[in-house]
Amino acid sequence: MIEEILSYNRAFVDSKGYEKYKTTKYPDKRIAIVTCMDTRLVELLPAALGVRNGDVKIIKNAGGTITNPFDSTMRSILVAVYELGVNEIMVVGHTECGVQDMNAGEMLHLMKERGVSEEHISLMRHCGIDLDSWLHGFDDTEAAVRETVDLIWHHPLMASDVKVAGYIMDSHTGELKKID
Repeated sequence: MIEEILSYNRAFVDSKGYEKYKTTKYPDKRIAIVTCMDTRLVELLPAALGVRNGDVKIIKNAGGTITNPFDSTMRSILVAVYELGVNEIMVVGHTECGVQDMNAGEMLHLMKERGVSEEHISLMRHCGIDLDSWLHGFDDTEAAVRETVDLIWHHPLMASDVKVAGYIMDSHTGELKKID
C-alpha cells in the first residue's frame, strides 16, 4: 500500500497538483482545532466547519484529548499560539469515538499477540509509566472534551487572552454541539 501512495505522490508532484494548496505556515483564521484522528473526520471536519487549506491548524491524536499537560498535543498548541499567531482553540470530540471505552488490558493483550514481550511491558512499568492509565480511553466524550478545554485554559504557559471552547461533532452529519 505504501508503494501505491508513493507512486501517486510522484505523479502528484510531476503534475504540479500541489499548486492549488500553496499557503503559508500561519493559519489565516488564527484558530487551532484539537480533534481526533478518526478517519471519518479527515474530510468531514473541514467541510462541516467551512475551513480550507491554510485557514486553521488541525492537531490530531487518538481521542482528541490531552492526557498530560506536557504531551506533544499541548506543545503543538503552545507553538500554534506563540509562533503561529493562533488566538482561538476549538477542542472537537466526536460521537462513536474509538477511544471511548478503550480498555488498557485489552490493548496490552493485543500488543503481546503482536510480539511485544512481557519484559518490555514490565520495563515500561518499572520506568514509572502507568500503562493502565496511559492506554485507558475515556468513558464520557463530553467529560473528556471538558477536561481537555480546562487543561488548555488553565495551563501555566497559556496566554490568558486565548479563547478555548469545546464541541462534540456528530460523526455522521458533521453537526457541532457546544459543550458548556
